[in-house]
Amino acid sequence: MDKSRREFLTVTVTGAVAASAGSRWAYGQGASTQPALWEIPELKTPESTKEGDMLYRKLGKTGEKISLLGLGGYHFAGGQEADSTRLLRKAVDNGVTFMDNCWDYRNGVSEERMGAALKDGYRKKVFLMTKLDGRTKAAAASQIDESLKRLQTDVIDLMQIHENIRMTDAEKCFAKGGAIEALVEAKKAGKIRYIGFTGHKDPEIHLNMLDVAKKNDFAFDSVQMPLNLMDAHFRSFARDVVPRLVKEGVGVLAMKTLGSAAILRSGAGVSAEDCLHYAMNLPTSTVIVGIDSDEHLNAALAAVKSFKPLDQATLAGLLAKTRTLAAAGQFETFKTTNGFDGTTRNPAWMG
Repeated sequence: MDKSRREFLTVTVTGAVAASAGSRWAYGQGASTQPALWEIPELKTPESTKEGDMLYRKLGKTGEKISLLGLGGYHFAGGQEADSTRLLRKAVDNGVTFMDNCWDYRNGVSEERMGAALKDGYRKKVFLMTKLDGRTKAAAASQIDESLKRLQTDVIDLMQIHENIRMTDAEKCFAKGGAIEALVEAKKAGKIRYIGFTGHKDPEIHLNMLDVAKKNDFAFDSVQMPLNLMDAHFRSFARDVVPRLVKEGVGVLAMKTLGSAAILRSGAGVSAEDCLHYAMNLPTSTVIVGIDSDEHLNAALAAVKSFKPLDQATLAGLLAKTRTLAAAGQFETFKTTNGFDGTTRNPAWMG
């Protein structure tokens, strides 16, 4: 994947998403009628178990126990390969078990780096997740096999459909000859264990995927989405999607907790630790963090160690700091622009 995949861009959104923003969350419209997060029963902080300084939670109904901190697969592979290996193994040695990756990250280099780093017994210590971009059965099946090869493993614990960012994605995936057929066959063949999907654009698109799945008598094991202090106020996955996932026993995977660092640059006066604690306070199974240095890894580990469920006053204070700045989505540009949409720039990936 080209470098711009992670850069802070300002690109005009397509009409459907722009209309969604204007009608529901842009400029805070309707925000005053929304219940406070602590008033939503399904957003209660779940129980965690502690081993050493790491916290672990269950992945929905799967029964799997995974670390509350997840290692982001894009960022860890940004330097030299030896550094990537050392960073991943240091994370695992400190209790991190959840590994994030994607077929398209760094044009496959991220998966190759992770596969190499998981040698010497480290593969057995982690819960390995990667993602595919294919919307057709053929494209999805090919990407599954390629990911298995790059990751140097016989089985991927969790395979997720990447970038569910269009209202048409669900129908394509569940159509005859669609990606779901490849995923189900791969699961039956023992190539993957669980199936999920991701997306960063709009809660309505996530809900549509869940609705289409239900119509097809299919249940996802996990769903990944942006969960951060800005999201609570604008086109909110925490408000609109997470409660349903909790009710249905689907694992909640948090990403973009720092808003690709934009939240820290916003002037809201919140720290990286505040951002991570907010996401950990939600009913998340894991909080996936982009880590490309010892400094960032140490900070993320420290945030897990210091985490305690937030009381109402603390949570209210954090949300008050971000409310006005969040209103137009200017610090969550993955929602409001196509600058983070790899499959939009590379439609061939979808098949």
